[in-house]
Amino acid sequence: MKFRFEGLALVGALLAAAVPAAQAQPAGAPAKASMHTMCTSCHKPVESAVRGYFEGAAFKSQSIQLEMGSSKEIVRFDPKVLKVRAERADKPADFLKEAKRGHEALIVYTETNGVKTASSIEFKPPLTLPPEKLIGYDEIEKLVAQGPERGQYTLIDSRPLIRFQMGTIPTSVNLPFPAFDKFLDRLPKAKDKLLVFYCQGETCMMSPSSLRRAEAMGYTKVKVYREGWPEWTKKNVSVLSAQGLKAAWLDKDVPHVLIDARAPLEVARGHIPGAVSMTAERTKAALKTFVDKSLKAPIMVYDAGDDQAAMAVARQITAAGYPFVSVVPGGLAAWTKAGYAAPGGVPAMTASYTPKPLPGQIPAAEFKKLAAATPADVLILDVRSKSEANLGTIPGAMLIPDEELAERLAEVPKGKRIIAHCSTGVRAEMAYHKLKAAGYNAGFVKADIEFDKKGKVSIDG
Repeated sequence: MKFRFEGLALVGALLAAAVPAAQAQPAGAPAKASMHTMCTSCHKPVESAVRGYFEGAAFKSQSIQLEMGSSKEIVRFDPKVLKVRAERADKPADFLKEAKRGHEALIVYTETNGVKTASSIEFKPPLTLPPEKLIGYDEIEKLVAQGPERGQYTLIDSRPLIRFQMGTIPTSVNLPFPAFDKFLDRLPKAKDKLLVFYCQGETCMMSPSSLRRAEAMGYTKVKVYREGWPEWTKKNVSVLSAQGLKAAWLDKDVPHVLIDARAPLEVARGHIPGAVSMTAERTKAALKTFVDKSLKAPIMVYDAGDDQAAMAVARQITAAGYPFVSVVPGGLAAWTKAGYAAPGGVPAMTASYTPKPLPGQIPAAEFKKLAAATPADVLILDVRSKSEANLGTIPGAMLIPDEELAERLAEVPKGKRIIAHCSTGVRAEMAYHKLKAAGYNAGFVKADIEFDKKGKVSIDG
């Protein structure tokens, strides 16, 4: 079904209006070290446990890494005794090798001499709700195509403001669950009107919690789009306001692809900084040399202001299998109306995208230079196992297996820049966070590093 997205300009206005209002909300309680900031919306801390988003497990060093928002949590594990729970069933420890990065997980641990060892890890299962409380993608698609007035519905994004600013389903209103009671004016006055909540996917509690809160207030036709934002953005075009584009992406220098769907001559007269020129007629050809799909680059498209050209380009990109494609309602007109600069000049014609490095990550090219000639103020720390190191090591590198690093930190000199490496980057990143927490000037390389039979190193990253 092709959408007309009736009232898309109105959507842009609603998005723009939501930004300053939501920004006025008071800051929430500071995130606790035992839990990811996002998890605090629905969960309370559990003693001797950490909750965050799974980033990977290194079996050689027997370590699990969770992303905790502004920090990382590394917990040791013994695959022989670790209890793994996923998809509402017990799993072998090898499940950690196939577990998806970004899946919410709870680790219960014991702690001895400051070292946390996991006794169990539980991956959050999909939420179970009565069928009559659920609404699927096809129904949401039809509603969005009709618009709120014709479809007689209110679609509510229950995620935090920053997520809403970065992109949302068309016609959505932002009512973040943690601040639900602060923005009740965003709910419809008629309590028999269809009210649909969604959030960050099938394991996210924010929309089901909002549903229960709305029903307690007397709303009688409330549903949850459980698959929410992750499913929509894989299948369809989302929207973000000009204010959201600037605040969440440009001002924070978050890597993205910005496309101006107007003719190149128009773009040359003035455009949003960083935009690439790509008309609907050029899109099919441009996609042949477009950014790699596996990078999952956030893509934003805008036009002069009526959204027709932008939608034509965005639909083609989405149909080609790219997720995270958004249109900026009102386009350049909304951008300049908000008071933002639109400098002129010859626009770029080819899109490029370079993911932002992880904290502490150095390019493989830089590491190759360090490995070839290590400066006196730099120490390369090899955190592979002793058996791996027997095949070869980088000249001058210090070998401390990752599983021993916490106990042997005193051996690592403080007056040097420490660059950790392993065979892939997984253990090196874990080592980096241990070093950083201990006050070291540290970094790591994420690359495939191998040694041949003669001990010669190859670095591919």
